[in-house]
Amino acid sequence: MAADLSCALPPVLVDRDGAIAIVTLNRPESLNAMDQAMAEALARIGDQLAADASVSVVVIRGAGQGFCAGGDIEVFARNLDAIDPAIRGLLNALHHFLLRLREMPKLVLTSIHGAVAGAGFSLAFMGDMCIAADNVRLRPAYAKLGVSPDGGGTIGIVDAVGARWAMKIFLAGDELSCEDALALGLVTRVVPAADLERETLAAARRLAEINAAALAATKALIYRRAGGDIAGQLDAEMEKLIGCMDSASFRERVRAFVGKSS
Repeated sequence: MAADLSCALPPVLVDRDGAIAIVTLNRPESLNAMDQAMAEALARIGDQLAADASVSVVVIRGAGQGFCAGGDIEVFARNLDAIDPAIRGLLNALHHFLLRLREMPKLVLTSIHGAVAGAGFSLAFMGDMCIAADNVRLRPAYAKLGVSPDGGGTIGIVDAVGARWAMKIFLAGDELSCEDALALGLVTRVVPAADLERETLAAARRLAEINAAALAATKALIYRRAGGDIAGQLDAEMEKLIGCMDSASFRERVRAFVGKSS
């Protein structure tokens, strides 16, 4: 029997192109669903990038057919009777990374395609700018599972569209097209899927040509104007999410979802 080599692959890859660091979510077999190993790898990478003065632009993308399908539902299913420690550990690591994204004096460009759902939906809009492929499928997914948003969704998405549209996006649970996302200001540009990698790198290179101090100052000033306690909001997201997950309704929905997909 052949060995399952996918288990040996790092869950996140980092490549360099001059002053650009390219971070790739690397669980393509699960549409880059977020698990503990991926979250911990992102936390470590966030620390490394924040400390690297030679990096001025960070690109976040996903390997394979989608950017990120959200939290790994199999993790939820295996831990239904101990959901608090399982989710708390994953989110503490992910939130460490998200704080680094917002606080580091580097511009963060997310590059999204295919499936973008749940925590992946939130992560996509925690960057400073977002470029999308025309095949992107944006699904908030939280209401369908009967939980509140996580992964910084109530920060990045509210910043982009305001409270009322954010309420509709999260609670209606409708899939958004790339045109919808562009009209709402969630993404800054839409390109053909075949061109996404090339166009993302071209955009990142243009940004990297800007004086690093100017990039850092502009980012700091814009988020200073937006205001808000990012760390406190992420903590609040975690507590609300765990509260929603610690219920018979959530357990039933997860079991139904896993049964449907098996």
